[in-house]
Formats: sequence, C-alpha cells, structure tokens
Amino acid sequence: MVFLGIETSCDETGVGVVRACGSQPPQLLGAALHSQVAMHRNYGGVVPELASRDHIRRLLPLLDEALGQAGLTLHDVQAVAYTRGPGLAGALLVGAGVACALACALQVPALGVHHLEGHLLSPFLSADPPAFPFVALLVSGGHTQLMRVEGVGRYQLLGETIDDAAGEAFDKAAKVLGLGYPGGPALARLAEQGDPAAFALPRPLLHSGGLDFSFAGLKTAVLTQARKLGPELAARKADLAASTQAAIVEVLVHKALAALRLTGLKRLVVAGGVGANQWLRAQLAQACARQGVRVHYPELTLCTDNGAMIALAAAMRWQAGGWLPQGDGWAFDVKPRWPLEPWSLAAPAR
Repeated sequence: MVFLGIETSCDETGVGVVRACGSQPPQLLGAALHSQVAMHRNYGGVVPELASRDHIRRLLPLLDEALGQAGLTLHDVQAVAYTRGPGLAGALLVGAGVACALACALQVPALGVHHLEGHLLSPFLSADPPAFPFVALLVSGGHTQLMRVEGVGRYQLLGETIDDAAGEAFDKAAKVLGLGYPGGPALARLAEQGDPAAFALPRPLLHSGGLDFSFAGLKTAVLTQARKLGPELAARKADLAASTQAAIVEVLVHKALAALRLTGLKRLVVAGGVGANQWLRAQLAQACARQGVRVHYPELTLCTDNGAMIALAAAMRWQAGGWLPQGDGWAFDVKPRWPLEPWSLAAPAR
C-alpha cells in the first residue's frame, strides 16, 4: 500500500512517499522538503501567517518532486496522511486541506497523523531500526518527553517538561548570545569552539528523583551570566555556549538513563530536532555503552519535521490495524494542542 505523507505543522513543508507491504518494514520511496528558515530569519522567529502562506506555495511542487523520486503518479497513492497536530493552526490547515482534497479526488482514505508519533517512529526508516519495546526521548521543538513504547500506538508518558523544552532552552540561550535564528544549531556550532566546563550552570531537576524536565531556570542563568560578563561576553561566547549545551545534554542523558532503569528496558530511541545534536549523541553513546543499552536515531535528514515520518506513521498504524473507517467523508479538523499519550491504537483519524 502506498502512503503519501504531508507535513506542515510549523516552518518546514514536507512530502514523503512510503510503501508498506504486509508485515514487512515500510520502505521510503521519495521525500522532498523545504525549510522556511531564510524567510523567518529576518523576524527572529517563526511568523505564523507567513509560514501558512509559504506552505501553500511550496506544497504542490514538493508533491511532484517526491512522487518523481518514487517513480509514481498520484493515481498510485492509496492513502493520504497529513499532520493533524500539534502545531500552528494555520499551517496545519494548509496540509490538512490539501491532503483531504487530494484524498477526495483520488477516492482514497485521508489519515490525520500525530506529529510527535511521526518523530517517535521515524527511526524505523533508518539503517538501524529499533525493535519494540523501548524508551523514547522525544526532543522536538516545544516538546521534551520520555515515553515507554510497547508498540505502535501503545505509549506511556514517563516524564515531560513542566516549562521550557530543551529546544526552547537552546533557542533562548542563543538569543541571549546574539546568535540569531535558528538559535539551537547556531549555539551547537559555536559550542564546538568552547569549554563545556567554563561556567557552572544549573542542571534543573537533575536529582529530583522524577522524570520531568525544566529548562526555564537554565535560560535565566545564562542571561545572568551573560550580564555578569559584560564587555567580556564577546570573547567568552563560545565557552558560555558550550557550558549551556553541556547543561542541557547532561539533564537529557541523566533522565533518559533513569527512565531505562525504571522500565528495565535496554533500548533507547532519540527523535526530534534536538536529536541531531552531536554532543547529545556522543554523551548518550558513552553513557548507554556503559549500561549495555542500544541507542537508535533517525537519519539526520529525518530529525527535522518531514513528510516521510508522517507517511511512515500512517503506514505503521495501518499495518497494526489501528485505523477505523471515517464516518464523515473527507471533512477534517486540526488539533494545535494534542497530547500523544491518549491517542490510543484503536482511535480513528478524527
């Protein structure tokens, strides 16, 4: 069965084509992606209205590109999946509207997919796919969560951020350092030149005994340290960036290992944009090797928001028997705020 996936939750327009056959692992046939980073950089962050308009411009050309890579036409598509949420409402509506219109024209199902489930399952398209069950560390945009994953659609929330997420901490610290947008990758690049032990920044909730996260205090500590440095900040930016990254990563690694101990599992999946951070990957590799834990990541091209992960999530739900017939044709809605855990395997697309 051929699944077309459409992702428009924020500032990337993504289209992916995945084929699923019986119980065989789904296969990625084609993918196309456009990032709006250059457009939003002038404003220091994502402008929702501009994001929505750009999705409209980009989506159909990307659709043609992805299908061309796959060597298929629209008439080969047997289901159209789209990101239903969470995300920016206007941006989500663009993808949902196009997906449901296509599905109606082709007379195939339209399937609303959870954005975070797409990230969570994206390592199944990697060269080293995981096996169930596992602990998942989801570090995507405004989300930082630890989940116990027994199978497709069977998720137990173990811990989550109570204020800023890890990605937000990277971005806000980068803004303090004047690194521009997008801040997280810029801070990570600058950190390569600095000393991670240069400044004693806090590790919020590191020894709380629980699995929840908090990064708002770290952002404040970075701002305070930058003000203390005053004119010296220009010469110490790399050190402060490295110390900030080290603090965020130490918390993520510590909590992930605690979740593994709690569940007794020996497999960890890291997904989402922050999962591309090389310092995080290195520290997790060392810590997990000591504990005999296997770590799985998406391919770097699939860490960011993309249509391939949306097509994959729909395909894996279909393989697991998780979709029910839709009772209202190709009508749709979007869910800008949508918790992952309550979305049970038996739930329909709407």
